[in-house]
Amino acid sequence: METTTSPPSSSSKPPLNIAQIFFKPIKKSAPPSPTKRHTKISVIGVGNVGMAIAQTILTQDLADELALLDSNPSKLRGEMLDLQHAAAFLPRTRILASVDYSITSGSDLCIVTAGARQNPGESRLSLLQRNMTLFKQIIPPLASNSPDSILLIVSNPVDVLTYIAWKLSGFPSNRVIGSGTNLDSSRFRFLIADHLDVNAQDVQAYIVGEHGDSSVALWSSISVGGVPVLSFLEKQQITYEKETLESIHKSVIGGAYEVIKLKGYTSWAIGYSVASLARTLLRDQRRIHPVSVLAKGFYGIENQEVFLSLPTQLGRGGVLGVTNVHLTDEEAHRLRESANTILEVQNQLGI
Repeated sequence: METTTSPPSSSSKPPLNIAQIFFKPIKKSAPPSPTKRHTKISVIGVGNVGMAIAQTILTQDLADELALLDSNPSKLRGEMLDLQHAAAFLPRTRILASVDYSITSGSDLCIVTAGARQNPGESRLSLLQRNMTLFKQIIPPLASNSPDSILLIVSNPVDVLTYIAWKLSGFPSNRVIGSGTNLDSSRFRFLIADHLDVNAQDVQAYIVGEHGDSSVALWSSISVGGVPVLSFLEKQQITYEKETLESIHKSVIGGAYEVIKLKGYTSWAIGYSVASLARTLLRDQRRIHPVSVLAKGFYGIENQEVFLSLPTQLGRGGVLGVTNVHLTDEEAHRLRESANTILEVQNQLGI
């Protein structure tokens, strides 16, 4: 006999939640552990860089909740759905997206990748002024919705924009960090490892200063497998050409330009770089990264409020300290010159 189900009347009981039907509850003997932490990361800007960062954060299981924010609602929803559809292949992470800054509320870490693109023939200063205007719209609502978060700036030029974010947020300087030369140093380690035919993880090497043309390669502190490279060569009376070292540094600076020329943008390497920073910060790993921090008081940079990359210990509180790496006189001089280069740009902006 065929039966039909009539629609429920207004007096009918509301249907049970399907999860309540599917699972048989157990009697709770104790409340949930108060030590369990819910980690939330927000990514502002869903361009190529922002999505590479988001994708890497998901695959490395760094957050319980990932919020995406952008001014383009259709692209934003498309990116959110594309990631949500991969849920069966990823660690469990709640993925949200909105054009409203309230979506970022309660974030432990806010990663800013949004920024204006340089128009043909446009000066660097003009681009910076447009990005400063954009940051005036982005940073205050982020700080308001997540007053205890760490701000991680990835947008370029990263050093000046990190300084602007610090000023606009009102956060203490230890909770405002720029991605800086973390990726430059990774390229540096790769090139040295490739030159010596060793694993890049066995190479300790830093690029510091500006994330740009005035960056400084700390050759004097490079070690491979714990062996200081330059002092070892000198003890073995092995001569090396300074031009060879400089050519490696130039390859580091030109690395991003080459990738942009070949594929139009950089994405994967910066995605892994920023994910490594997120892991160190949120899991309190206290690792040392060359990132853009307030440099005043370090390495002879005495009276300048400028952000540039220094070897920095990071943890759950943000910047925990700056490593006292020995610099040669030439390296220290170049670092101060790099600080002056950034400061000149800041002064032109009138901030």
